[in-house]
Amino acid sequence: MTARILVVDDDRAHMTMLVAMLGSWGYEVDTADDGAMAVARVRERAYDVVLTDVRMAEVDGIEALRRIKSYNPYLPVLIMTAYSSVDVAVQALKAGALDYLHKPLDFEELRLGLARALEQGMAHRSAQAPSGEADPVSEMIGDSLPMRELAAMIRAVAPSEASVLILGESGTGKELVAKALHEGSPRKARQLVTVNCAALAENLLESELFGHEKGAYTGAQRQRDGRFVQADGGTLFLDEIGEMAPALQAKLLRALQQGEVQRLGSDRSIRVDVRVLAATNRDLEAEVRDGGFREDLYYRLNVIALRVPALRERPEDIPLLARHFLHRFAQRNRKTYRGFTPRVMDLMLHYDWPGNVRELENVVERAVILSPGEFVTENDLPANMRGAEKPVNGPAVGLSLEDAEREAIARTLEQVGNNKSEAARVLGVTRVTLRNKMKKFGLDS
Repeated sequence: MTARILVVDDDRAHMTMLVAMLGSWGYEVDTADDGAMAVARVRERAYDVVLTDVRMAEVDGIEALRRIKSYNPYLPVLIMTAYSSVDVAVQALKAGALDYLHKPLDFEELRLGLARALEQGMAHRSAQAPSGEADPVSEMIGDSLPMRELAAMIRAVAPSEASVLILGESGTGKELVAKALHEGSPRKARQLVTVNCAALAENLLESELFGHEKGAYTGAQRQRDGRFVQADGGTLFLDEIGEMAPALQAKLLRALQQGEVQRLGSDRSIRVDVRVLAATNRDLEAEVRDGGFREDLYYRLNVIALRVPALRERPEDIPLLARHFLHRFAQRNRKTYRGFTPRVMDLMLHYDWPGNVRELENVVERAVILSPGEFVTENDLPANMRGAEKPVNGPAVGLSLEDAEREAIARTLEQVGNNKSEAARVLGVTRVTLRNKMKKFGLDS
């Protein structure tokens, strides 16, 4: 994974030089003009290293360092200081800076300092995770504050035996959270068994959960174990638990309280050792008040509640998710894509996403199937999304593919302040490819 560095400097020329240098070394670079913006960036997005100047007009580098360390003590921070500012450098080290670099910068010293900072950051992450074990949230995509908070809760809760109630709108990724909880638990060597409580009628759901004896009902031609028995020693995930009928809720509560189940048509109890996770898009507290959901079952399931944020609550994750899905579906359909046009990304960021991540996934898959070019364009989006915002300088209909590509590059460069590293990242190409295209289209002047 490419390391992400935040460069903080109010000297435009110096910052531009650093961005170019770090980009040529293969780093992903974000920038901030002052300490206050740097702290805001760190709260919005995950970084591997912060490289900051000391003397800035608003919030200076030392105060920004203190705030960053208060928010994330494990984030390595390198300070840049003038030769005459040794006292300031000592102050920075006391405040938690990993090291300080003299200005004008020695590039070899900078390269070694960054390598040391990345090594320290990796050591901290390794110390936080169980030795030799994968991070259970590795499949969850998002750098936003709500997702970082959710990931921290999952890591804390996963190793326990507590029942967890996963709350969130449809399409937010509740099943992915359940999988992460299972993968981070001592039960991960056994099965994670999923049951969708909304997919089956009440009598069929009871048989699905608890199993049945031969002849227990019409069509029961052989004995069958239920999902509780299949999940013995592992985890049972009850999706859409709010759809379960009241009579079945009582039987589920008994199974949870006593740790045993009975097959339909049998009077023999079977002991099971199961951790139960449940998910719902309903307001179960309101259902309890209205009598639609058993209060005792609610508290049995809701030992710990995890809320999965809606996509509209974490718009900064939309580009990450969109690129992830683009790569996945391009490979699946044996196509090559460079990315999304700036207009498409703008529409995605302004859209409300009522279907959340599942809707975004479907939109990107549709675009990959329909798009004839190397970039996903506005015309590849569903009609309801194209109306998400009034067009602003949209590309003219009938442009050749080459002209459309030139316009996409020009508009991206304009939007990112001619930051070529950032433009290459947005467009999904390397800096070398971008530089060649700029030369081809006369945009390098």
